[in-house]
Amino acid sequence: MSADTTRDRLVLLGSKGGPALRPGGPWPSSSLLEIGGRNIVVDCGLGVTRGLADAGTSLKMLDLIFITHLHSDHLLELGPLIHTAWTAGLATPVTVFGPPGTGHYWQRFCQAMEFDIEIRITDEGRPDIREMVAIVEFGQGLVVEQRGLKVSALRVDHPPVTDCFALRFEHGAKSVVFSADTAYFPPLADFAKGADILVHEAMLEEGIDRLVARTGNGARLREHLLASHSLAGEAGRIATEAGVGRLVLNHLIPADDPEIGEADWIAAVRKTWAGDLTIARDGLVVGLRE
Repeated sequence: MSADTTRDRLVLLGSKGGPALRPGGPWPSSSLLEIGGRNIVVDCGLGVTRGLADAGTSLKMLDLIFITHLHSDHLLELGPLIHTAWTAGLATPVTVFGPPGTGHYWQRFCQAMEFDIEIRITDEGRPDIREMVAIVEFGQGLVVEQRGLKVSALRVDHPPVTDCFALRFEHGAKSVVFSADTAYFPPLADFAKGADILVHEAMLEEGIDRLVARTGNGARLREHLLASHSLAGEAGRIATEAGVGRLVLNHLIPADDPEIGEADWIAAVRKTWAGDLTIARDGLVVGLRE
């Protein structure tokens, strides 16, 4: 039986870059990719569980999870997502693909939650969550190929993190690429060549100084942002060189500056990208073309 592709879609669950939450602002990084009948979560920043529920996804259908790197705004809610799905009735295996260190995180999470896990197994008759979750740590290259789904990884430039990977998902004729967190990285254009959708992080230079002032880390934070992330125009350049069908600007920095609106992001990226464009916001759905 062929997979049902009628609901193939990308849902941007959390659209901001960085771990901080501010009143009325968006949530950190997480996305849902439904492709070829698979429910795929990409990154698990704070808010991913609520975002999945709001997207109409049953947590009992949790299937595949991919973590691009171990910064907290991409990892913090991995354990709580799986645990919450388990308490909601998840009884089927879940596979988590992540960079080296992902298994260590999961082991320590289960240790921290040992009292709750043990008592629910005994008192509520639940399966052992520790036996339901498989952790697969990956590097650059082919990550997994199963049931028509192919996932590949490219190491990108996100100092000081060395194990940070862009991901390319392919099923049939459809393809979606996530840049992960990266400075301008020309090899990403070849990796994303011809993809239907490129989800690329983006930063607006005019908002950096205000963001640094609010956060309070001063020059060190500013230095990190400029060395480790891509300006919107650079994301547009990658999309143009790759010849993708649609560019989605995501992991926005800053995402909650009242002086910056969608028009500012569009103006910045239109200097280098003339094609279909989406500026991320929490809960936004992007369809995958047939």
